[in-house]
Amino acid sequence: MAKDGWTRPAREALRPDRGFRLADLDPSSTPGWKGDSEDAEARLAEVGLELAELQERLFAQSRTGGSRSVLLVLQGMDTSGKGGIVRHVIGYVEPQGVTHRAFGVPTEQERAHHYLWRIGQALPEPGRIGVFDRSHYEDVLVVRVHDLVPPTVWGARYEEINDFEKDVVDSGTTVVKVALVISPDEQRARLRERLDREDKRWKYKPGDLDERVLWPRYTEAYQAVFDRTNTDRAPWFVIPADRKWYARLAVAELLTQALRDLDPRWPPVTFDVEAEKDRLDAQVL
Repeated sequence: MAKDGWTRPAREALRPDRGFRLADLDPSSTPGWKGDSEDAEARLAEVGLELAELQERLFAQSRTGGSRSVLLVLQGMDTSGKGGIVRHVIGYVEPQGVTHRAFGVPTEQERAHHYLWRIGQALPEPGRIGVFDRSHYEDVLVVRVHDLVPPTVWGARYEEINDFEKDVVDSGTTVVKVALVISPDEQRARLRERLDREDKRWKYKPGDLDERVLWPRYTEAYQAVFDRTNTDRAPWFVIPADRKWYARLAVAELLTQALRDLDPRWPPVTFDVEAEKDRLDAQVL
């Protein structure tokens, strides 16, 4: 490994093990990374270029029958940096190769269906990276914390989600699930910045302060998610997110590795390249 860089792969450093306890995680830590923010920015620029090429290959491959895609699930408390991940990591990728969906309160139409219906409707097509800003996990997080349905209902959803994700993976979509974890103090600072800056006030919602009061309940709910849905097919990666530069780099590494594993190749052409060059050179307009 480099003197300053990853001391072990991000997917190893960030995968919660069987004894993982969210309450013990230091949100300002940088697991697996030895270096400062400047080192991380340099590495992000490097891995971002690789991410862009791998995604373009995946997209090109889909034009000749390729069926693979990647789904990035982003979960985290308000201000945890989900939007920054989209801008600073997914921003490296050609827009036509990305589908982004932010899941809020279900619409009336969505409430008329099973809670996983809207998720299934938003899955990425072959060749694309799908990004979920919040996801089906809201139905075992917000729903649980706010007692929106009985425990017997949300309690059955963990296995439903596991079965759903198994089907998604088996159909050709690699699932990368990321939980961005910030501290209450860091969230306070980010909320204060939104109030202080005119260009950020549009992001602020008074209800964010009401959610802060429920922090212990959210910690408990997230712990249950990691305990019950961290499967080999669709593993969780828990990223300390007080340092934005680290969180962005970590997600970029995880996403790029997922694409490396798929190893997309440029599709072969069905024409004579040299003959087409000759035709082009001979053409006069």
